[in-house]
Amino acid sequence: MVGGEHLQPAETATTVRIADGELLLTDGPFADTKEIFGGFFLVEAPDLDSVLELAGRVPALRFGGSVEIRPLAQINR
Repeated sequence: MVGGEHLQPAETATTVRIADGELLLTDGPFADTKEIFGGFFLVEAPDLDSVLELAGRVPALRFGGSVEIRPLAQINR
C-alpha cells in the first residue's frame, strides 16, 4: 500500500458538477449507482473555496462526471 487516509462522513461532502455550462454545488454526496470511482486527488488548501475552484477544472466534469469533496478525518503527519 502506498498510502491512505480516513475521510469525514459523506454528509460533510460537497459535490461539484456542471449544469448548463455553470458549476453546480450540492451539499452532501451525489450517489448514483451508474457512476464509478475514477480516481482521487489529495490536496492541501487554505479553505473550501480554493478546493471548489480547483475541482471546477477537473476535465471529467465536462463529460457529465462529478467531483465529491470531503475533508480528511485527521491528518497523519
